[in-house]
Amino acid sequence: MNRRALLAAAATLPFAGSVRAQVPSAGRLVLHEAFGSAHVQARNVSVWLPPGYEASDARYPVLYMHDGQNLFDASTAPFGEWGVDEHLERLVATGQVRAPIVVGVWNTDLRLREYVPADLIKALPDDMRADVQAVYGGEPLSDGYIRFLTDELKPFIDRTYRTLPGGRDTSIAGSSMGGLISMYAVMKRPDVFSAAAGLSTHWPLKVEGLEAGPRLDAWRERLVAAWSGVIATGLPTPGAHRFYFDRGDETLDQFYAEFQTRIDGVFRDCGYGPDDFRSLVFPGAQHNEASWNSRLDVPLPFLLSLNHSEEAPRA
Repeated sequence: MNRRALLAAAATLPFAGSVRAQVPSAGRLVLHEAFGSAHVQARNVSVWLPPGYEASDARYPVLYMHDGQNLFDASTAPFGEWGVDEHLERLVATGQVRAPIVVGVWNTDLRLREYVPADLIKALPDDMRADVQAVYGGEPLSDGYIRFLTDELKPFIDRTYRTLPGGRDTSIAGSSMGGLISMYAVMKRPDVFSAAAGLSTHWPLKVEGLEAGPRLDAWRERLVAAWSGVIATGLPTPGAHRFYFDRGDETLDQFYAEFQTRIDGVFRDCGYGPDDFRSLVFPGAQHNEASWNSRLDVPLPFLLSLNHSEEAPRA
């Protein structure tokens, strides 16, 4: 948790509000600086255009990703980058995914409050709610963050780039707290997002002072009860929506096994099966960008499946 908070703080920079291109290893990267919002504070937004974008009139599915400064460029990623452009170049070339436009939404110093699902915080017992909000610095801002994504950023992206704007062609992904907000975005706006991926999803919300033992067990039971009710109530009907989760078993991920197993059961009880739900374990994987980079080839084909499209891109 402390590490993620430091990452959020490192992202707060005084940008003047402009657009400039960067040079990724494949495709083209455009940086929209200090993108304004009526719902959240301004932030940078990186847009990756796949190879061949300028040379055709094709329209593309769109993948929105959180912690955008960590996705493409090592110079903006203090803990390492995901290498999204390198992964997609290879996956597209080998026919494993549809070529997407990727929108990397940078985080801010309010990352924790923007990424924690507000409906969950409301469902927590009073003492747990107060504890989490004290750690995160205040009440959740996630509903405003989702309004920013759906009501401000997505319309801009659809106006500016050649997108396939329908829900079946729009997905969302992130790691740790970014996994929580990705799931929550589909729950709150299933008309906008059809699929979500959470890598090392941070179900416990906090781990400081929760070493293995009775205290962690008690925290988990109460939190899983809250999570289960919120997810069971908020999940869209299976079939038209898909969810991917994974975890490692080292560093912070070592706390996730029981949480993820129990949450998996909620999804399955709600009717999600092999075609629209996946939950994987990567032994030895840690809670860091290097680990997420190393397995990104797994969730990307799930999100950008060749079988899920309202309109196939034109050659």
